[in-house]
Amino acid sequence: MANFKEVLNYILGVVFILIIFSIAYAYLKPHQLHKRRLVSTLLLKISYLFYLLVLLIVVYLSALVKGGLEEVFFGVEFFAFLIVLFVPNIGILARKLGYFSKQRENYNRFFTLVNILSVIVILVMYFV
Repeated sequence: MANFKEVLNYILGVVFILIIFSIAYAYLKPHQLHKRRLVSTLLLKISYLFYLLVLLIVVYLSALVKGGLEEVFFGVEFFAFLIVLFVPNIGILARKLGYFSKQRENYNRFFTLVNILSVIVILVMYFV
């Protein structure tokens, strides 16, 4: 039988996931799309939100069910996990920079692919 501390950790983990996901949704505003780059913007935002949801669930399950991130991702896998953790986040934050404004369509497509590959890598590393 689970004690109060374990149950509280599970509940706080779910609340943490909901808060982080809500903040990301509010920042991205996927319901507001660019008129000229409708499809690529929608794909980028949806793929990032899906990536973030998968990442948060894997971190939650790793931390609370499998004994911690160091138990699930060890050695080289941990460094790969760090790369997969930061690259999509940098991509979604850097999209507003003026440097990418002329190539935004290609930028959106590239980071959509990065987000999808990141989800695949996270799931492979977690389940294998």
